[in-house]
Amino acid sequence: MSLLVICDHDRGTLSDASLEALTFGRPLAAAAGLEMAAVVIGEGADAAAAGLGAHGASTVHVASHPLLTDFGPEAWGETVVQLVRGTGATAVLACGTDRGNEVVAQVAARLDQPFVANCRSVDPTGDGSGNWTMTRVQWGGSLLEDATLTAEIRLVTVAHHVVEGVAAEAPASGTMVSFVPELDDALARTVVADRVVLTRGITLSTAPVVVGGGRGVGSAEAFAPLEELAGELGGVVGCSRAVTNNGWRPHSDQVGQTGTRIAPEIYIASGISGAIQHWVGAMAAKNILAINTDREANMVTRAGHAVIGDLHQVIPAITEEVRRRRG
Repeated sequence: MSLLVICDHDRGTLSDASLEALTFGRPLAAAAGLEMAAVVIGEGADAAAAGLGAHGASTVHVASHPLLTDFGPEAWGETVVQLVRGTGATAVLACGTDRGNEVVAQVAARLDQPFVANCRSVDPTGDGSGNWTMTRVQWGGSLLEDATLTAEIRLVTVAHHVVEGVAAEAPASGTMVSFVPELDDALARTVVADRVVLTRGITLSTAPVVVGGGRGVGSAEAFAPLEELAGELGGVVGCSRAVTNNGWRPHSDQVGQTGTRIAPEIYIASGISGAIQHWVGAMAAKNILAINTDREANMVTRAGHAVIGDLHQVIPAITEEVRRRRG
């Protein structure tokens, strides 16, 4: 019996989210008395599978098929289902990204099993009757729900950024095993057929530093000092929903429940009140510095550090200090 971890990759480059799932899965598998295995699907899977033993996977199933040319939720879901049936896996885990949740939902529908998404913690010992208990994120992060899972095959995803993906203290063998599923041609209807690169380099979701601006910035032109600071720190600029509603920045810059969820080393939130929807997108940041004239603003009270002052004075002062220290 095993816990099967679905590892996402982009043409051979393993995603950080997959390492989060493996890190979350190691203690879960140990507590449940299961072997932890992994599955990597499609073109580039061989490259993505290399080294998964260092993250605790004893067996790495490398799935290939002429239809698996790129990501496709139906084809990936059917591949996982066939692997579950063929190996006797009793649990499936993925990271709760858009891709992870979509693939596990496909698996759940095909197996006719319940699916619990975006868990922060899972206890396989549960209530002592074989059920699993878990706490999961609901309502975009504004609510934590305690749930009990009763199922023949447990299907769960771990909320993105709940854990940091790190290698196991004791590596597993990581034995790679080829797997060729039987896939109907109709499943190709939802496989990615083409790609257009919109952004190169660091993005809002991957940046180590994000300088965010809210309604308090005042205008599209007033974001120039934020751009300057982000450039000095090797980061990018983000914004609140109010900013995109005003047309000052594109939606692709929005941080929040309906925007991008970020996890930088530091998030500098300037002129942002900190509505719950924005906080959901920013709460995974390792450090948050809030700059605001209102010391009672939600972002200020939640931040680890705060400067109470006018962002139009504070941001340039920070930029100048960064330059001074660099000589």
